[in-house]
Parts: sequence; C-alpha cells; structure tokens
Amino acid sequence: MFSHIVIFWTDPTKPEAADQVIVGANKFLKGIPGLIHFHIGKMVGSDRPVVDQSYQVALNTVFTSKQAQDDYQIHPEHLEFVAQCVKPFVKRSWCTISRRSHRPTGRAVQDW
Repeated sequence: MFSHIVIFWTDPTKPEAADQVIVGANKFLKGIPGLIHFHIGKMVGSDRPVVDQSYQVALNTVFTSKQAQDDYQIHPEHLEFVAQCVKPFVKRSWCTISRRSHRPTGRAVQDW
C-alpha cells in the first residue's frame, strides 16, 4: 500500500478557501479507483510545539499500490480537483508519498 499526504496552506484573502478544498476533495477524489482510505480535514490546534499549526487543510489517502497512486495523479477527477479547488484557493502545498508497512500484531507502534 502507498500513502499520499498533502498539506494545504489556503489563500488567507479567501475565507471560504479551506471549506472549498474539503468540499472539492470529497466531490472529486473519493471515487478514484485504487483509493482505499480517504480523509480530509482542517488543522486542529495543539499545545504541543512539535505540531505544525501553520496550515489549514490536510489530506491523507492510501492506495492499493504505487501504480494506483501514479494513476490517481493523472486521473481526470484528480486533475479537476486541482483545477477547481486547489489552484483557486491554495497558496502552497506539501506532499509525501510513502510505502506503508503492516505489522501483523495489530498493535499501534510508533517508530522514531
């Protein structure tokens, strides 16, 4: 499985920007083939200094394979999301792509 995470810094001159990104992601991205996990939401404040609180929206997706993630990047619905919901409302974004590993124990483990 492959994880794709995107952090969005929305345009501060557009108060509806974060909501537009979230609505658009739900509309355009959820049905793309190969996508097995989808979560998008607004930044939640934290007292922990290690937590970045400068962004407005985070998107977390998981795909069945690297090929599925690659196909997602050029899928017409993803391109429409970028055109209608990212370019007009986002000033900056940051992305990661990583291979996800499974732990057979089922326990949550944090690696440092």
